[in-house]
Amino acid sequence: MILHANIIGEGKPLIILHGFLGMGDNWKTLAKQFATQEYEVHLLDQRNHGRSFHSDDFSYELMARDLKNYCEEKRLSSIHLIGHSMGGKTAMLFAVMYPELVSKLIVVDIAPKFYPQHHQIILEGLSALSNNKEALQGRKEADAFLSRYIKEVGVRQFLLKNLYWVDKSTLGLRVNLPVLINEIERVGEALPSHYSFDKPALFLRGGASNYILDEDKDAIFSAFAKAKLTTIPKVGHWLHAENPAQFYKEVMAFL
Repeated sequence: MILHANIIGEGKPLIILHGFLGMGDNWKTLAKQFATQEYEVHLLDQRNHGRSFHSDDFSYELMARDLKNYCEEKRLSSIHLIGHSMGGKTAMLFAVMYPELVSKLIVVDIAPKFYPQHHQIILEGLSALSNNKEALQGRKEADAFLSRYIKEVGVRQFLLKNLYWVDKSTLGLRVNLPVLINEIERVGEALPSHYSFDKPALFLRGGASNYILDEDKDAIFSAFAKAKLTTIPKVGHWLHAENPAQFYKEVMAFL
């Protein structure tokens, strides 16, 4: 099965992988900007997310293979690859497994280390929402219901992009929630320490985020010898959404 993608522009292939509970469309505004610089931008939905296939199996190796299959299907080579958070781990593993396919790698606010599970409240809220028929009658109702669990408006807006109309009166969630809840511990897994990638790599972190710490530099540079670590100040984990202008500037300078 081939991953669903929204392809924008023409030129050198640039693939973008979203984070946990996201989808490719989260990146549409930036993709349109990249497309003006002669890039063919592929906004992929990873397995169990967005419009891509659902599977009982979840691992970074499988998601790297999904991307390999996509590249073969679309006859893509020498790609530029951007991955955020969970998508960043997929991108890192893909780069070390299939270095011949990657020209430059950009990893957004994630390190190759282990991360403890920290999405419990979000998953609890989405699970409750998916089982509440009244809350799924409209987007306002869904937002009001989810606010009992998640106070941050921006986080709710991000999560509610998963909603779609199952029929004229009922909303559903595109994300494969049961599998992601069951496999949540694997989302934080560290990447294998014996792998390496010797082509240019850019690691971008948010100055107000705690996902990439100074103490993580050794692990990054050990696996990615030509890596550069850049901090965008005063933004958190969703730095590409919080300061898209600076994010775009850093990415284009690297590419």
